[in-house]
Amino acid sequence: MRTAEDIAVAAPDFDHDPGTPLAKAAEHTVLARHGARLRPPLDRPSATRIFVVANQKGGVGKTTSTVNVAAALAQLGQRVLVVDLDPQGNASTALGVEHRRGVPSTYDALVDGVPLEEVSSPSPESENLFVVPATIDLAGAEIELVSVVARESRLRKAIHGHPLVGTAEEAGEDRFDYVLVDCPPSLGLLTLNALVAGNEMMIPIQAEYYALEGLGQLLETVEMVRAHLNQGLDVSTILVTMYDARTRLAAGVADEVREHFGDQVLKTFIPRSVRVSEAPSYGQTVMTYDPGSPGALSYLEAAREIATKGAPSR
Repeated sequence: MRTAEDIAVAAPDFDHDPGTPLAKAAEHTVLARHGARLRPPLDRPSATRIFVVANQKGGVGKTTSTVNVAAALAQLGQRVLVVDLDPQGNASTALGVEHRRGVPSTYDALVDGVPLEEVSSPSPESENLFVVPATIDLAGAEIELVSVVARESRLRKAIHGHPLVGTAEEAGEDRFDYVLVDCPPSLGLLTLNALVAGNEMMIPIQAEYYALEGLGQLLETVEMVRAHLNQGLDVSTILVTMYDARTRLAAGVADEVREHFGDQVLKTFIPRSVRVSEAPSYGQTVMTYDPGSPGALSYLEAAREIATKGAPSR
C-alpha cells in the first residue's frame, strides 16, 4: 500500500482522483510539506542582490519576514546568506544557528574585520541557506566603532569582500543570489552600516496605524544615506505584515501604503498567523514548521514575487 507521501511524489497532479474531503486535505498537506523538492527552481539573478530589512519600529514582523523570505527563496532554488545584525539574535534562533557568546558572529566581522565567510554557518532549514549569527557582544559594537575610521562602511566592506558575493563571472555558480541583512529596531550605527552595505531595502509594515507614524523618519534616514553614503540604495520592496482581512483598519492601512508607494508594495500580504509565531520556539521558520499554513504559503508567494520582479534598474 502506498502512503500519501508516495502518491504525492509520484503524481503531483490529483485532479483525476475523486477522493474524500479528508483525503484531499491530507493530499494538500503532503504536497505543501514536500513542495520544496517538487517545485521547479526560479531563475537566478545575474548578480547578488543585497537586501536591507529595516524598520525602527519594533514588532512589525521584521525578523520574521527576513527569515521566512530567506527560507522561501532557498526553497525556490536560490542561494541565500542571512546576516543577523540584531544583538537579540532572533534571526539566528529561527534559522537554527548557535549564537551564544563566543560563537563567531557579525561582531567579529564588524569590529575585528574577520572575513564574513569565516563567521557564517549553514542553516538546517535548507542546504541553500547560510547565516552569519549575532551574539550579545554586538550590543557594544556601536560604542566600539565610534572611533574607527569609515565606521559606517564596515559591513559593506565585509559583504563585498565575500568571495561568493558578486556577479556570475566574479563569484561563479556557487555565488549567493541574495544577502538579507536583519537590522535592529533602531536607526543607530548598526542599521546605518546595513543601509550603506545594501543595494535594496525591504520595509515590513504592520497593517496598523501606528506602523505608519515612524515611516517618515525612516525614509528621511534613507534619503540622507542615499545622498551622502550609498547612492545605489533603493527602497524596492514594501511588505505588509500581520494583515487581518476581517478589519477595515488593516484594509485602510494597506490602501494608504499602496497609494503612497505604488509598485514597491508587494501584492502578497502576510496574514496574522499563530503558526508563524510558534515556529521560532522550535528553531525553525514557518516554511519548515508548517509549510501548508497560510503564513508559509504567503511568504513563499512574497519570495517568488521578489525574485520574479527582479532588481530595480539603476
